[in-house]
Amino acid sequence: MFFKEQFAEMQTIAEQIFHNPELGYKEWKTKQLVEQFLKSKNSQIELTHFSTTGIKTYLSKDKPMTMAFIAELDAVYAPTHFCADKETGAAHNCGHFTQITTALSLYAYLVESKAYEKYDFNIAFVFVPAEEYLDLDYRESLRQEGTITYYGGKPEAMKLGVFDDIDFGVCVHSIGETFDEPTIEIDCDLAGFLYKRYHFEGKATHAGFDPFSGVNAYSISTLFNVTLGLLRQQVRDDQLVRFNPIVMGSDMSTNVIPNRITVGTDLRTKTVEYMQETAKKLDQAAIHSAAALSGTVATETQMGYLPFVQDRYLNTFVKQAFDKNTEITGLIDDRGGIAAAGDIGDLAFLFPCIQISYGGFTGAIHGDDFRMIDDRFVLEQFPRFVSQVLEEMNGQLDTSKFYKRSYQEYEKLIQSITE
Repeated sequence: MFFKEQFAEMQTIAEQIFHNPELGYKEWKTKQLVEQFLKSKNSQIELTHFSTTGIKTYLSKDKPMTMAFIAELDAVYAPTHFCADKETGAAHNCGHFTQITTALSLYAYLVESKAYEKYDFNIAFVFVPAEEYLDLDYRESLRQEGTITYYGGKPEAMKLGVFDDIDFGVCVHSIGETFDEPTIEIDCDLAGFLYKRYHFEGKATHAGFDPFSGVNAYSISTLFNVTLGLLRQQVRDDQLVRFNPIVMGSDMSTNVIPNRITVGTDLRTKTVEYMQETAKKLDQAAIHSAAALSGTVATETQMGYLPFVQDRYLNTFVKQAFDKNTEITGLIDDRGGIAAAGDIGDLAFLFPCIQISYGGFTGAIHGDDFRMIDDRFVLEQFPRFVSQVLEEMNGQLDTSKFYKRSYQEYEKLIQSITE
């Protein structure tokens, strides 16, 4: 009954966030809305702030283990989306606005019902900025001034110790497909990725009078792009390899042979080991494309996010809740993995994490037409289902199946990948 009564309020909040999208580390309006809601449900609440717009709060701290329920605050850069912010180009076409409503709805339910008091684990709610890997020039400016170290919100929070006292994590995420019935998904792993920049150098000359003396950097980048296209035949299907080269910067005119161009690409793979192996192939393609046309290349490598392997043990409790639930009738549990990525993979390096996915949307995820179409499922039935998952976990968690690693171990791994 609680979630049904709360539906109208969640609908209002979802609409407000959807129509006011904000990019990572800039989610000021969203942060304010979240804080106002939390305080309205619990006047005694204690909030901790981190990474410009991040928020953390506990329901209890006296149990031997602690779960983090994680929601992401940011939108995507998608200026052609039908509801994009006209000034910033931000749009909520990844569904993060409903992660927030799920977290808020669950928080309100637990506070009012006091159900959390009987749980044998604490619950911390963590609202994290900047999951989407974009707006990189702005994030680099924050990094240069010492405001952040990582472009991604979860790695930054990890560095700051936000997750030091957490034993396992639960996140939720929209599914980029349209379904005929209320549908959830479990056990879907995500790829990890590197970010590569190739700075090709040639030699500028007059394009009409003396092109023979020049070295065309744009032609080098074209050859590199063709090489990557042919290279796709030499990468393994089971590793979900993806790369998407784009021209990031050049100063070209039609009467001068272009002597400088930067090509950037992500490199997605299912495992860290194959990521490193494939990165070497991309680097070799860049080096030899440049050499073939008498140019040079300088390479930058930046870590994106680690691959995410969902914790199968924790997802057994989601399956148990689904088997008892009569509202949600569709279950996807056999996809295995997709080439999408997220910084939940970095968090899962520290401790077991799951990401429960849910339908209720139409349009292409990250596309111009993405929107919610089943408000009742997304804003009422799904949060109620998540509360049932917590009930299944209560008193049944076997901590011998958990693991715990430190931020220092994470930092060492990231350095080994990018060096």
